Amino acid sequence: MWYKQENDTVIIHVYVQPGAKRTEIAGLHGEALKIRLASPPIDGRANEMLLKYLAQLFNVPLRQIELKRGDKSRHKTIAIRGSNIDPLLILKKNMS
Repeated sequence: MWYKQENDTVIIHVYVQPGAKRTEIAGLHGEALKIRLASPPIDGRANEMLLKYLAQLFNVPLRQIELKRGDKSRHKTIAIRGSNIDPLLILKKNMS
């Protein structure tokens, strides 16, 4: 499963494709949510864009999003605190 709920925190596994034409959810990539980012992987810009994008999707302030693992990898683990939005709805909404 690409996400799990732990109390008020959602832990998601993400596979990132930096340098895309636009930032968007591209479906699932194995056990991870695939996200295309319109930012090159230079000086942490892709990570910054990813966290801002997820804060927007989950309707939480940026301070409630934490990159737990994968700073220099395409495979990342991210914690999102305090969101009332179901990750499955985000996937369905952005895939249609």
